[in-house]
Amino acid sequence: MDKKCLECGDKIVGRIDKKFCGDGCRNTYNNRINKDSKNLIRNTNNRLRKNYRILEAFNPKQKTKTSRAKLIEAGFDFNYFTSIYTTKAGAVYYFVYNQGYLPLEGNYYALVKREG
Repeated sequence: MDKKCLECGDKIVGRIDKKFCGDGCRNTYNNRINKDSKNLIRNTNNRLRKNYRILEAFNPKQKTKTSRAKLIEAGFDFNYFTSIYTTKAGAVYYFVYNQGYLPLEGNYYALVKREG
């Protein structure tokens, strides 16, 4: 029984459980199958990466303060963060990896960097 490549239909030579004729066909097949979910993941990761770079640029030291307008002007998107930390006092910090921000009064934010 001749097995055929799932992507191009060519004859497969080699192991009995082989599904593709080569790496190129395997990659093309998997990229085509996973295209929709990968676009979402890629776009989300790009947004998180951009937010991280913005926070890092505004907070070169461990702690600083900035306005919401400056963050938005730089392209920051408040809808994308990786974790939330609530202190015992009830303050809610939003983190993009180890860079965080705390909403303050008057549309200001305290920027912090978590060690470790």
